[in-house]
Amino acid sequence: MGEPIYRRVIVKVSGEFLSGPDAFGIHQPTVERLAHDLVAVRKLGVTFGIVVGGGNILRGVEVSTRGVSRPTGDAMGMLATVMNALVLEAALERAGAPCRTMSALNMPQVCETYERQRALRHFAEERAVIFAGGTGNPFFTTDTTAVLRAAEMGCDAVLKATNVDGVYSADPKTNPAATRYDRLTHQEALDRELKVMDGTAFALARENAMPIIVFSIREPGSIAQVLQGQGRSTRVGS
Repeated sequence: MGEPIYRRVIVKVSGEFLSGPDAFGIHQPTVERLAHDLVAVRKLGVTFGIVVGGGNILRGVEVSTRGVSRPTGDAMGMLATVMNALVLEAALERAGAPCRTMSALNMPQVCETYERQRALRHFAEERAVIFAGGTGNPFFTTDTTAVLRAAEMGCDAVLKATNVDGVYSADPKTNPAATRYDRLTHQEALDRELKVMDGTAFALARENAMPIIVFSIREPGSIAQVLQGQGRSTRVGS
């Protein structure tokens, strides 16, 4: 294995990825594969945290269109991220990576409550940390959570795992003429309204000079490859 480019990162994984080939829910073989990929990251000597979405279980925005208020719908979505985090935590522990789930929502019977200093101690003791519960506030996405936690933890970058190998000018699934970018600034991503992350996440990353590396997680080992500067990806940053 080559030397990693980044030594401390947040890996952002969508909830939909955890459903694997299924339409919704948790696909255990996919969770186990992700855990083994993250163990490979640990073997590189990289300290990492994970932010996982909850879209495989419930999307707060969708719930709020059915008569539930947006804050309540978002709270339900945050609970879904905690469920995903607990499943991934167990898989990481089985794979040999010490791990803790920390939730922005206070639920001490289930997992630790997020506290920055405690999370930093986990990092110092070479534990992975899964940051669940979003920011703890409605109207903020888990993309924004990933950038926020990366800034708080003093990370070198956010690794945004997607189904495509970078950022494109349009959806490559529907537009064969879409162009893939190798590099973008945060401002260019905002000006072009690229939808790989929400605008709040890009703006927060810009203010904190936080690089965002967008890559495909489809192939096993892709996280470690990105950390070593291999494979196809898009770097969004200054």
